[in-house]
Amino acid sequence: MLANTCGLHFRPCYSHAAEFSHSGTCQISLSSYCPRFHAFTKPKLSSLSLLRSKKNGKSLVTRALTNSAEPDSVAASDGIPSSLRPFSVKIPVGDRHILVETGHMGRQASGAVTVTDGETIVYTSVCLADIPSEPSDFFPLFVNYQERFSAAGRTSGGFFKREGRARDHEVLICRLIDRPLRPTMPKGFYHETQILSWVLSYDGLHTPDCLAITAAGIAVALSEVPNSKAVAGVRIGLVNDKFIVNPTTKEMEDSELDLVLAGTDSAILMIEGYGNFLPEEMLLQAVEIGQNAVIAICKEVDALVRERGKPKMLDAIKLPPPQLYEHVEEIAGKELEKVLQIKSKIPRRKALLSLEEKVISILTEEGYVSLDTTSEVLEPIPDLVEDEDEDDEVVVDGEVDEGDVHIKPTTRRPILTLFSVVDVKLVFKEVTSNFLRRRIVEGGIRSDGRTPVEIRPINSRCGLLPRAHGSTLFTRGETQSLAVVTLGDKQMAQRVDNLVDADELKRFYLQYSFPPSCVGEVGRIGAPSRREIGHGTLAERALEPSLPAEDDFPYTIRVESTITESNGSSSMASVCGGSLALQDAGVPIKCPIAGIAMGLVNDTKEFGGDGTPLILSDITGSEDASGDMDFKVAGNETGITAFQMDIKVGGITIPIMREALLQAKDGRKHILAEMLKSSPPPSKRLSQYAPLIHIMKVLPEKINLIIGSGGKKVKSIIEETRVEAIDTQDDGTVKITANDLSSLEKCKAIISNLTMVPTIGDIYRNCEIKTIAAYGVFVEIAPGREGLCHISELSSDWLAKAEDVVKVGDKIDVKVIEVNEKGQLRLSRRALLPEADQDSSSKDNTGNPSRNKAAMQKGSDKSTSKIAGKENMEQSNVQKGVVAASGSSSEDAAKLQKKFIRKEATATKDRPINKEKTKSTSS
Repeated sequence: MLANTCGLHFRPCYSHAAEFSHSGTCQISLSSYCPRFHAFTKPKLSSLSLLRSKKNGKSLVTRALTNSAEPDSVAASDGIPSSLRPFSVKIPVGDRHILVETGHMGRQASGAVTVTDGETIVYTSVCLADIPSEPSDFFPLFVNYQERFSAAGRTSGGFFKREGRARDHEVLICRLIDRPLRPTMPKGFYHETQILSWVLSYDGLHTPDCLAITAAGIAVALSEVPNSKAVAGVRIGLVNDKFIVNPTTKEMEDSELDLVLAGTDSAILMIEGYGNFLPEEMLLQAVEIGQNAVIAICKEVDALVRERGKPKMLDAIKLPPPQLYEHVEEIAGKELEKVLQIKSKIPRRKALLSLEEKVISILTEEGYVSLDTTSEVLEPIPDLVEDEDEDDEVVVDGEVDEGDVHIKPTTRRPILTLFSVVDVKLVFKEVTSNFLRRRIVEGGIRSDGRTPVEIRPINSRCGLLPRAHGSTLFTRGETQSLAVVTLGDKQMAQRVDNLVDADELKRFYLQYSFPPSCVGEVGRIGAPSRREIGHGTLAERALEPSLPAEDDFPYTIRVESTITESNGSSSMASVCGGSLALQDAGVPIKCPIAGIAMGLVNDTKEFGGDGTPLILSDITGSEDASGDMDFKVAGNETGITAFQMDIKVGGITIPIMREALLQAKDGRKHILAEMLKSSPPPSKRLSQYAPLIHIMKVLPEKINLIIGSGGKKVKSIIEETRVEAIDTQDDGTVKITANDLSSLEKCKAIISNLTMVPTIGDIYRNCEIKTIAAYGVFVEIAPGREGLCHISELSSDWLAKAEDVVKVGDKIDVKVIEVNEKGQLRLSRRALLPEADQDSSSKDNTGNPSRNKAAMQKGSDKSTSKIAGKENMEQSNVQKGVVAASGSSSEDAAKLQKKFIRKEATATKDRPINKEKTKSTSS
């Protein structure tokens, strides 16, 4: 049906009834302002006259209301209806308030609000298509969420600066918005509905995801979408055994729980979260606290809707004819019971398709008469027939004898009823779902022959891919996952660029793939869908608490889960297969993790039960589609690491959730026991093809020695040792990644020598001369570590050039005589020569000039070839001074020697004084 093409408006009403009724008196009034079709507004015509004038023309769609109150959309003096005027309200959430504003932005949308928490602002709009789309069993709801980098005063770090395709983080929030809103939409409403949400401001303290859920729920409630109830969402954290509603980012750093809950004022519609092996009772307490917070928000939203809400499009709801349900059951009922007993998925699906085609053919082409109608006494109707005895009589044209024409009674022919293909398909699916639910409730047996608490057969194989670092093929019933683990260094980490965690590197991530072949169908292969991203994140967060710390296992871990067969619970199969694959790759996990999906038949009284909700363990695909709940729980025997619940009915209560959690715990224990029977079992050691990573700790100030100028040194080490990568951190941590042990050890030795701290007096033997300069030679005392041996320290004799005694490649013994503040080394070969040791150890008290000359040469360690002649002259003068002072006291002679040494040190500024040699010379 078309949406209000004539400008008719009715009283704003927001009903919280679960089902919409078309009965009752509908009051119609004409609005003076219609934002969607303002050009067609005729305020001077009454609604009755307008309807009459259009009776034979274009059909109209009116909006029926069940409220007899006066309309709130009466235009004010400025011509703007009150529903579009700016309005704001503060709603308490936890220990603070959020500000909800409407009428400021997006006034042409069906509903638009801005929600503010601190300095974080989220803007959300809701729009509807004017023309309904083709009927289907899936409500046409589209959600888009975007985090603008300008909200945090940033720009994208990539090449393209404009926001484009939604990132994984944004896709997950889109799912958080979509999943609680979809169950509140009525069946039969086919107008495409689009929800757009933007983060306009972000303060880094208040996260925008839960604000976006609440903003979307308020915008839909204010719009014309005929949803049943208002929806709100909150986050619950657990810090120091205390639950916090909508915690800040700082509080979440210490939280042991991350729970996002959405619902209405009467029930829970969606929960998703992650914990650190959280007990079931703690989770139930968190859910109860979150539900109370949601109820408080929804009550305030209801008041806002009564004040500023738009009329709901109840008249746009189009349902299949009620008699069609009876016809489908009559045609396919008995055969449908037999088909649903087929245990295998593919044969059952083909049988259902064949039966559906038969029903469609009868009801849309051939026509069908109800069995109840044909069994009744048919009313005889008169029929004009000719007398059989007068067949041979010829009647002249224009002359007819009335006595020859007889009236013969006959039965009325039944009128065949035809239905549309879409309606038949919708009804057939719903009837099939009801038959399946009735079979489970009445007989206690599911389609594959299991009881409600029974788990499908489990089989697992590890190490089936020889070149992969770790692999597992996990099979549960007709669901199968191939999990593959790849280990790497920091370069393999996943970069996350969003407002919440700017430039974060994930060392563990799981990627989930669901090809069409896993269900025996043909489909496209391309970028991952939203469902694949959501399932992969759920399995990733389920396994993350079991991983070792980075200091204990410094690898980046990637898990790929490819679904090769699917019949329900494929995400939980990814959890089980991923846990086994991690063990096969040699990752020292804390404990194995298993996952299970739970289902629900809520109203059992309708299907022959006593009214008690029936909970199903390890549901299949058909039970997921026909059931009322999909509750995924992952963890070990004692606690929960991840959970996700989607509701397809009005919602569930805490007691139902408690029973589902306890039943899921028993299921996890059974699955974990079956995982231990894997054949072959996981190897629990590193693969020979996995890279080797070694962690070293050096002084933080030595990191620059490893990197070198412009990274030249680290590149030369990688090229020389053929390692994969060398990663350095500011705190002195060095990670070496190599493919073999020999290259790893070689690189480790080079870095150790580069960053070692030599002390004065250390002696190094057989050191190779690498290069020769005019002022000395550079000697490699260890791989990658060189020092300067000045030309004056090469020999005890004076040298004009270093090549006179050594050449490149020679190996000499050196002694460390100085280490400057930059870590550079000064070496001496002369200090280890025998004649030098002899000269330094001898003492001449008789004033022998030759002995004093040798002592003075050893003390003048700053001399160079350019001042050699001057140095000899000064030494000669000193000798004379010493001889002249031989008759005086020895103290004067010592003072004279010290004076010369200071003078010579100031004259040669290329190197500092060696205090050891000064003392020996002075003596």
